[in-house]
Amino acid sequence: AAGRPNLGQYVPVSIYRMMQYTIRDVLSLEYDEDLARKIIYKAGKLAGEKFCQEYLDTSLDFTSFVTELKNLLIEMKIGILRIEELDLENMNLVLTIAEDLDCSGLPVTEETVCVYDEGFIAGILKAYTGQDFIVKEVDCWATGDTVCRFQVSK
Repeated sequence: AAGRPNLGQYVPVSIYRMMQYTIRDVLSLEYDEDLARKIIYKAGKLAGEKFCQEYLDTSLDFTSFVTELKNLLIEMKIGILRIEELDLENMNLVLTIAEDLDCSGLPVTEETVCVYDEGFIAGILKAYTGQDFIVKEVDCWATGDTVCRFQVSK
């Protein structure tokens, strides 16, 4: 707040996306698409870990933790989280994010584009549980869906 007393802390989604997608494009051109995706995933994972450590209470039980996460994602205008399937014993889940910061409203391109989100979710879960997770986007606004759907497993 002190650094932006007139403009505040929020910027339009289009500016955020311009930054993210131009970085991705440069990485893809300089290296290749696979390496660009790996780097974006790792950046998202690091951000997810830091986000969890800074803003979430990792001492909560899973249900309370997810409730806190859902509320915070809405408050910060990142997206609307919903758990569709949950196997707590094996820590496998399917979750959706509606109005996703990365892609909601993009044209259909037939490819999932929320690689940063995959890493972000993996990072949050790692910071919460101390374990690594595999997060894969299976549905995306850019593939014609109205939510982003992620499969999460250990």
